[in-house]
Amino acid sequence: MTRSNFARVDLDALEHNFHVLTRYLAEEPPTLAGPDPEGARRTPPAIIAVVKANAYGHGAGAVASALERAGATMLACADIEEGVALRRAGVRAGILVFGALSVSDLDGVFDHHLTPSVNTPAAARALATCAERHGTRLRCHLKIDTGMHRLGFRHDNLRRTLPELLASPHLQIDAVYTHFATAEDAESPVFDEQRRHFDQATATLGALGFVPPARHAANSAAMLRDSRTWYDAVRPGLLLYGIVPPPLASTLDLRPVMSLRSRIVAVKGVRAGEGVGYGWRFRPDEPATIAVVPAGYADGLDRRLANRGSVLVRGRRAPIVGSVCMDMIMADVTSLDAAPGDEVVILGAQGDGTLQRIDAREMAAWVGTIPWEIVCRIGTRIERVYA
Repeated sequence: MTRSNFARVDLDALEHNFHVLTRYLAEEPPTLAGPDPEGARRTPPAIIAVVKANAYGHGAGAVASALERAGATMLACADIEEGVALRRAGVRAGILVFGALSVSDLDGVFDHHLTPSVNTPAAARALATCAERHGTRLRCHLKIDTGMHRLGFRHDNLRRTLPELLASPHLQIDAVYTHFATAEDAESPVFDEQRRHFDQATATLGALGFVPPARHAANSAAMLRDSRTWYDAVRPGLLLYGIVPPPLASTLDLRPVMSLRSRIVAVKGVRAGEGVGYGWRFRPDEPATIAVVPAGYADGLDRRLANRGSVLVRGRRAPIVGSVCMDMIMADVTSLDAAPGDEVVILGAQGDGTLQRIDAREMAAWVGTIPWEIVCRIGTRIERVYA
């Protein structure tokens, strides 16, 4: 038995996007402030491909394997458990763990050859103790808090907090990194402040006798905004999946990786004034034809799509009407001559000739959220079909 709903994940598009970003990084576009003050870059930055949150809903195992085939030498995930799942899926590339480790089983870092982030002095001590017990020197990345005020060593307190970590014989820092709080907001001064704080933190590390082998800071938005943030590696997530972080724009030839599809299971006629769905939130002024689609909020569709969003049926947009139910949505297909069994595109493209498309950015705008949430929340009962 196959459910009506499925997500098609185009691994060729994913690999294409990886190569597009690789070429983009090699070209080195101009920065916001003109030429790079550090001079011409000798080597393009590496790509640390972000596959946390089940690869943004696309399926971490298959996506990580495809990125490895495309040439990715390091991936990034949220926690040790996600890293272990990648290893069990056969991933051999380096795996950077972003998250805090205080509530995790640290043995997983060693048993599955993961690269943890050192975010706090306490985490550094715990990792050093575990590394000593395992009889090894653990390779890790040091996180610097440059203004996000989430995880990381404060950039303005490093002389006090870092000497103990730098002196540890059981930890080897392979890279130093930070994360931007406002990379998507061109009007915010915080982005450039954080960049300067990160450069100052590097100078402080040098004064403490440590020169970082590598630095990384840029997420997808920062990659597009300012090549001064590229350093030695970048960390694209959303761009890999063919989505440009709003409100930014790009001319990069990126291809959407995921489409979400279903089929009409019933078509009903509704008289003028009759209500549709829970709460009768839609009552047509004229007779209407309503298609029932077996996908709802249990599949990850936002309830705010009701009377705001659309789906594609027979190459045309059909408004979502009435409440988004747990297992169903209703679409107004009046004049579309729709029938049970017709394909419904919730995310993706449909149609011959003039192609209609609904993407995650548009859907996010309908409901007042961000495209990251749209793709990440696509439910586990949605089968992923890889092509």
